[in-house]
Parts: sequence; structure tokens; C-alpha cells
Amino acid sequence: MNQKATTLTLIAAAVCIILDWRGVSAFSGEVSRRQSLQAFVGGVATAVVPSIIPVFPANAVVEEETPRVVTRMGGLLEPFQDGPRSIRMMAPSGWNKFDGEVGAYDIKWQDLVDPTESIKISSTPVKSTTTSVDLLGDVQTVGESLAAKRNAKLISASERLTDGILFYKFDFAIADGTHQLLQLCVGKGKLWSVDASAKEKRWPKRSELYENVLGSFMPKLS
Repeated sequence: MNQKATTLTLIAAAVCIILDWRGVSAFSGEVSRRQSLQAFVGGVATAVVPSIIPVFPANAVVEEETPRVVTRMGGLLEPFQDGPRSIRMMAPSGWNKFDGEVGAYDIKWQDLVDPTESIKISSTPVKSTTTSVDLLGDVQTVGESLAAKRNAKLISASERLTDGILFYKFDFAIADGTHQLLQLCVGKGKLWSVDASAKEKRWPKRSELYENVLGSFMPKLS
């Protein structure tokens, strides 16, 4: 499985739980939202992703705030802001930047020398009632399920609250030798994912930069 398919499989497995699918509106008003999600996950969504993550109980509320990362790492990172998308972050300096590939990403940065080293930002609209990523459930259980669907090893799963937004972060070792950080959050009616990948042998050289990029991402401008 190539890197694009790998990323899309992970994201699709997560977002199908909270996407504003047309099929959700077909459920009776007497059915609870969670029951509707469970029914939908077991039915319509399986046509898109054969094995979908079950809807787990909501996670406990995270109350302690973690400051957004703003380090430039001595020039390795630079501030990036996208007004139309309402996002801001620290992005790799000197990397190739690509805008939008339908069905794959919104923005991508790719290393000049090794194109397998990349950072991708993707977004998908969600229902107006979906305001936090914790609808997916407990971060550890979600991470284990994502890993199981792809035969990947979950190294760690963590969560943080920054500027009122809850972020889930997963660290995966993938069978093809790729190491990946995946971060999910909900903001301004969208589920946002930040995917940072590199070959395992290059991970020691990229991990700090990737961690800082993920820690800097914010789906709002102020």
C-alpha cells in the first residue's frame, strides 16, 4: 500500500464516524444520535470503509491547556497562515509546498531531497453539532482500532487541549517501514488531520520537527 493510500485509510476510518453523511439524515427522529451513528457505521459506511471503528464512549474532559508550539527550531520552521482555510501553524522551511489534491489533502509539504518525507493537512466537513474529536471515543482505544485496521503498530496515543480545541495524536509504525504521526481535531465545522510521515530509518532526524509542526497547528486564525 502506498503512502497516499495508507494515509487515506487511516483518516477514512476515523472520519466516517462523525462525517455529515447523507445517510444519517434518513434515520428516524426517535433514534438517538449515537444509535444513528452506530447504525450508519454498520450499514452505509461499510461500503466506503469495510471495517469502521466502533463508536466508543466519550472520553473524559481534558481541562489543562497546553500552549501552542511556536518554535522556529533555528530556522527549520517558519510561520504559515492560510486565511481562506482559517489555519495557522509552523511549516518546514524550504520544503516544496503543494495545494490541494482532491480526495488526498488540502496542503502538502514535501522534502526537497526525499519525497517520502511529507506533511499533509486534510479537512472534511462534519455536522454542525460535532464540536470535538472526542466523539470518536477514548484516544487510546481509537488509536488501537486505527492501527488494527491497517496492520500497523500503535506506539503512542495522546491528547491535549490548546486554545479550547481538543487534539488527538497517534504515533504509528507501519508495516512498509514508514513511521507516521497523525493528529485529529475538530474546528469550524471540519475534522482536520495533520499527517507527518518518514521512513523509519529517518525518523530520529525528523521526529522533533514533526512533533513541533503538529503542536503548532491551529484551525483558527486567532
